[in-house]
Amino acid sequence: MAITKSAKKALRQNLRRKEKNLGYKNKIKSLLKETRALVLAKNNSEAKTKLPLLYKALDKAAKVGVIKKNHASRTKSRLTKLIEKK
Repeated sequence: MAITKSAKKALRQNLRRKEKNLGYKNKIKSLLKETRALVLAKNNSEAKTKLPLLYKALDKAAKVGVIKKNHASRTKSRLTKLIEKK
């Protein structure tokens, strides 16, 4: 357990940051899941409408530092390729 005042503050900050980061990650995961489900169900038009929301979430998470920039672009690329293929 934290003893010094600065360690206690750092602990509080870490908990707040963890909540925010999990929010970004959960948003990305849910959008990815929905979009992939739509592609498997052959609803490409609906999947294409979800794509901008997913792009926005990935870019925001990369900007904030939750995920790396290349991870965001790789995920976007793979999903776009999947939608165009089917």
